[in-house]
Amino acid sequence: MNYTIQQIASILKLSTKNLQPAEIEVLLSDSRRLTDPPATLFFALETRSNDAHAFVHELYEEGVRNFVVTKMLPEWAAFSDANFLKVKNSLTALQKIAAWHRSRFDIPVIGITGSNGKTIVKEWLYQLLEKDYNIVRSPRSYNSQIGVPLSVWQLDEKAELGIFEAGISMPDEMENLEPVIKPTIGVLTKIGEAHQENFTSLQQKCMEKLELFINCNVFIFDEDNDLVSRCVDLMVLSQKTFSWSRRNREAPLFISSVEKREEHSVICYSFLNFDYSFEIPFTDEASIENAINCLAVALYLHVSPTEIADRMIQLEPVAMRLELRKGKQECLIINDTYNSDINSLKIAFDFQQQRRMDRPLKKTVILSDILQTGLSPRSLYRKVAELVEQSGIRKLIGIGPDLSANAEAFAVPEKVFYPSTDEFIRSGAWKTFRDELILLKGARRFHFERISVLLEERIHETLLEVDLDAVVHNFNFYKSKLRPDMRLVCMVKANGYGAGAIEIAKTLQYHRCDYLAVAVAEEGLLLRKEGISLPVIVLNPEVNGFEELFTHDLEPEVYNFRILEAYIKEAERRGITGYPIHLKIDSGMHRLGFLPEQIPALTERLATQKGLKVFSVFSHLSASESWVFDDFTHRQMETFRQAANAIEQALQYRIWKHILNSAGMERFPDTEWDMARLGIGLYGISASGLQGLKNVCTLKTTILQIKEVPADETIGYGRKEKLERDARIATIRFGYADGLDRQFGNRKGKVLINGHRAPIVGNVCMDLCMVDVTDIPAQEGDTVILFGEGLSVIELAQTIGTIPYEILTSVSPRVKRIYIKE
Repeated sequence: MNYTIQQIASILKLSTKNLQPAEIEVLLSDSRRLTDPPATLFFALETRSNDAHAFVHELYEEGVRNFVVTKMLPEWAAFSDANFLKVKNSLTALQKIAAWHRSRFDIPVIGITGSNGKTIVKEWLYQLLEKDYNIVRSPRSYNSQIGVPLSVWQLDEKAELGIFEAGISMPDEMENLEPVIKPTIGVLTKIGEAHQENFTSLQQKCMEKLELFINCNVFIFDEDNDLVSRCVDLMVLSQKTFSWSRRNREAPLFISSVEKREEHSVICYSFLNFDYSFEIPFTDEASIENAINCLAVALYLHVSPTEIADRMIQLEPVAMRLELRKGKQECLIINDTYNSDINSLKIAFDFQQQRRMDRPLKKTVILSDILQTGLSPRSLYRKVAELVEQSGIRKLIGIGPDLSANAEAFAVPEKVFYPSTDEFIRSGAWKTFRDELILLKGARRFHFERISVLLEERIHETLLEVDLDAVVHNFNFYKSKLRPDMRLVCMVKANGYGAGAIEIAKTLQYHRCDYLAVAVAEEGLLLRKEGISLPVIVLNPEVNGFEELFTHDLEPEVYNFRILEAYIKEAERRGITGYPIHLKIDSGMHRLGFLPEQIPALTERLATQKGLKVFSVFSHLSASESWVFDDFTHRQMETFRQAANAIEQALQYRIWKHILNSAGMERFPDTEWDMARLGIGLYGISASGLQGLKNVCTLKTTILQIKEVPADETIGYGRKEKLERDARIATIRFGYADGLDRQFGNRKGKVLINGHRAPIVGNVCMDLCMVDVTDIPAQEGDTVILFGEGLSVIELAQTIGTIPYEILTSVSPRVKRIYIKE
C-alpha cells in the first residue's frame, strides 16, 4: 500500500507545507538494503553504536528523496528536492506510522511473544492456516523494536490474517510494540532465561511480555506454568484467556495425554466436552508445547479437529536460518528451502549480495512458485521480477507452473523454467553450475532439499556451525561500549579464530567495521582475493614482504628498526610516499614493539623519510582481564600514553592511538583512545566474565556406533580405561586430527548428547573417540555437540588447563564450516 508524504507527515503531526510530491511504499531503516529509491522513506536511527544520519548523503546520491531525521545537517541544504521530516525520535516515528497503518485493518491478528518458540509457533500457524487465509507474517524473526513495525507495514488490502511475533530485551519495550501489532489473538510461548540480564526477575519479564495482550480479544497460554498464571492474575487478563492444561480437566483446552513414539508424538485432548487426538512428526518437549499453542489458535479460529489432525501430521521443521555451504565446481550455496514469500525473498537477495562482494561469482537463484499471496500471478511475478532485476541476478531457474506461465515478466540474461522439481532434477541442468553463488528459495511443497543435496560438495556429519548473527550482535555489543567516534579493529587472524576468516570478514564489512587485522600477509591476501576492501593491518609482517603488502594494499605493523629500515628502503626504491604503517610499542608485555627508550631514535628516523606514514601507534595489555593486575595495566597505559604522545608531537600530525583489547574494552571503556581491537570477544567469549555476548561457534558430529560393553573390559588404545560396570559405549566421529586434545580422554572431557553430558572414555584416537552413554537416551546417528550452547569453550579450556583461543583455533580445516543467519 502507498501513502503520500503528506499523509505520513500528518500521521507524525508535522506540517505538510513545502513538501515535494512523493508516494511512499518502502520504509527503510538500513541503508544497505535499498531497493526502490523513489518510493523509499528512510529513518535515520540513532543507537549507542551508530548514527544513520551519516548515510543520508549516500542515499540521496542513490535516488532517495524522503527522510525521517532528528537533526538537520548543513550539507543537506543543497538537497532542495528532498523531504526531511524532523522528529524527536526516528524509531518512535517508525512505530507510530506502522501503528497507524495497522489501525486501518479490521482482520484477525495473532501476536506471539515469549522467550522461546515464537518463530516456530508463527511458522507452524502459517502452515496450519495458509489454506484458509491470505496471511501476512513477520519475515523470519523480525520481532524487535525495528522489526515489528517493518513486519506490520507489509499488511495490504489482500491480507486476511496477520501473524506477528514480538521480542523484548529491556523493560518498557512492549508498550511500544502493542499498538503496532494490536493483536486480536495473543499467544504466550515458553518463558525462560533468554534476555534475562536486563530484568530483575522472571516475573518482571513475564509481566512485561503480557503487556502485548492488554487489548486483545483472547489470550492463549499454558496455565500449568505457575509463574505465568500468577502474572495473568496480576495483569487482570484472566477474563479473556483461552488456557490449556495437562493437569486441570476444567481448563478450556485439556491435554489428556501425550505419547512419544519413535518418530512422532500422539497428543490427546478434550475440547467442549469432546475428545480428539492428533499426531505431530516430532518428539521433543518444545515441539509438543508449540503444537499445543497452535492447536488452541486453530480451534479458536474454528478449524475443525479433523482438519487440524490432517494438517498437524504434515508440519515441517522450521528453517530458522539461512545456511551458506560450499557447492560443487567452485559454487557457493545459500540454502533457504522451506521458505518462499516475497518479503523473505528480499532478505535472501540481500544476504546473497553480502556474500558475493566483488568476486566474479555469477548470482543465480533457483526459485519456486510463491504461494498464498492474494495477488494475481501476473501482479505477483511482476513484483518478483523487479526484485530480481534490482538484485543483479544473472541467472534464474524457475520451478512451478505459475512461474513458468509468467516467464516473460523476467528480463534476466539467463532464465529457464521447469514445471516441477522432478523435471528440473531430470534435466541434469544442475550439473552445469560453475563459479556461481546460488540461492535456493523454495516453498515447502517443492522439496528443494533434494536440489540442495545435488548441489552441495558433499554432506558432512562433522560441522563447525558459525552463527553470523551472533558475530554481528557481539560486534555491536562492543561498539556500544565505546565512544561513537572510536574506531574498531576486528581480529580475523588464525582463520578468524577458527571460524573462517572470509565469511567473518564479509559480515564485518557489511556492518561497517573500520579495520581488520590478520597475523601474516598471506591471510590478508586471501581476504583481498575474496573481495574484502576494508583496511587490513598485518600484525607480524616479514622483513622481505613489502611487495606483497604494497600490491594488495595491506598495512604492516612495524615493531623494530630492522623491519622499519627495510620498508623505508623499499618504499624509496619504488617512489612510494605516505604508505600507512602501524607502530607497536612495548609497554610492558615484552613481546614485540619498540621500547620507550627507543622512541627518540624512532621519531628521528621517521622524520627523515617520506615513504612511510604512521597511521596508528598501539600497544598490547598483558592482563587486562584480571583485577589482580589493574595497577600494572594502568602503568602500561601510562607508559604507552607517553610514548604515543611523544611520537605524535615529534611527527607533527595526528596519529590514532589504541591499546584496548576485548577485555580492555570490557573493563576500561572510558579511557581516551582513538581505536580499540576486538578479538576473542567477537567470537562470543569474554575473558573478564562479562555477560551479554552470544555464542558464535558450535562444533557438532554424530554417533557412528553404540555397543554394550561388559564390566572389566577396556576401552581404546593402550587399555587406559577399565570399565567398572556394564556400559553403553558410543563411538563418535571426532579425534585429535580434528582438533580434540588428547588430554580430554579417560573421562576428563565431556560431550553433549540430547542435552545430557557424556564423558569421553579411553584415549582419544586420531579420527574417533568413545563416550559413555550408559545413562543417556542416545541412538546411532544422534548429534553430538563438542562445544557450543550448554558446553562452552571456556569450560572445556578450564578442564585441561588451557585457554579458549587454543580450543577454537585447533579445529582442523577438514571440519566443514557452515554459516547460518536468521
